[in-house]
Amino acid sequence: MPLIVITGNPCSGKTTRGLELKDYFKKRLESTGQSVEIISESDAIVTAGYDKNTFYADSKKEKAVRSAMKSDIQRRLDTRNLLIFDGSNYIKGYRYEIYCMTKLYKTPQCTIHCDIPVEHAWMLNNKRTKSDQYSRENFDALVARYEAPEGRNRWDAPLFAVTPDDELVGEEIYKSLYEVKAPKPNLSTQCPPLASTNYLYELDSITQDVINAILSAKQLGINNDIKVPGCSVTVCNSAAPAHLLRLRRQFLTYSKMQQSGIDQIAALFVQYLNKNL
Repeated sequence: MPLIVITGNPCSGKTTRGLELKDYFKKRLESTGQSVEIISESDAIVTAGYDKNTFYADSKKEKAVRSAMKSDIQRRLDTRNLLIFDGSNYIKGYRYEIYCMTKLYKTPQCTIHCDIPVEHAWMLNNKRTKSDQYSRENFDALVARYEAPEGRNRWDAPLFAVTPDDELVGEEIYKSLYEVKAPKPNLSTQCPPLASTNYLYELDSITQDVINAILSAKQLGINNDIKVPGCSVTVCNSAAPAHLLRLRRQFLTYSKMQQSGIDQIAALFVQYLNKNL
């Protein structure tokens, strides 16, 4: 199932674009018998029993709903139908996780960035019904946290940036999904035929060694191009210990599901850190 990831600041026209894409592709794919589905962040928030301001003000609620949506995407991915992911998707690490899933299932994806001036978005927010408006506090927080996609990042590419006045470039989006070769899974997303019996122990130990090397270098005033044990690739940038531990937990969770060779753990973890720091 090819995947379209929609991203943007609050009130940037994401849902409007999602519905427009659905209409276009339903007509475009009608003769093939393929279906078009939307996974909506707004619907997921309502299903979870929250209003948007309560939801975005609580990081635990956000994390739980994001996890549920990612699982929903994974269940629906296949090579036939089209899936549109309509949400803020403002965290680049989260978009990278979605990208890894599509690599695993060998299905193409593209990113639609709904680009709009912040002042214009706030004006559109004020035109909504009271129950559908963002509070100023939540609106400003989401804008501040937003990590805009970049076309040079492979997890954001191919990238289509659109404003509310732009016409839908449906044919270009179609070609980026249906006239390309299926992506090959990389080392970080392939499942080996047989996992080592001590894989989990080595995974925990090696990633902890990498974190310790980074923290030791930081104490010595080294914050860039940090060498770590068992890896020829250096860590580009350091970070606060809490951030490093959070990224390590994310990597452990994913690596337990998609196991690789023990000799590749350090390199894959460093690559993961470099993409998310």
